[in-house]
Amino acid sequence: QVQLVESGGGSVQAGGSLRLACAASRTLSDYVVAWFRQPPGKERELVARITSGGNTNYVDSAKGRFTIFRDNAKGMVYLQMNTLKPEDTAVYYCNVKRDISIVWTPEYWGQGTQVTVSS
Repeated sequence: QVQLVESGGGSVQAGGSLRLACAASRTLSDYVVAWFRQPPGKERELVARITSGGNTNYVDSAKGRFTIFRDNAKGMVYLQMNTLKPEDTAVYYCNVKRDISIVWTPEYWGQGTQVTVSS
């Protein structure tokens, strides 16, 4: 079992950048890790994911602007967000699963970290 803590959110002007961090209580070398976001009044959306082998994918709106990367030895996964837009405003969460699992880990949803982008 792992524990996850999100950090790095804040308020930024449109066009700015933030780097979010997901800290785990153990190494994540055998896990798929993903960042999700939930804007006010909307459903949670998967933004970016990275497999145990380092393969990544992104929601279309994030392609070319966001990068997910990991440091397995430190139990850290990051989301670098550049050229931020007001529509990126949301609470951002991370979660993990095994490669063979079809579900994320419900009990690992935390408080997330708030990202606010103003125009």
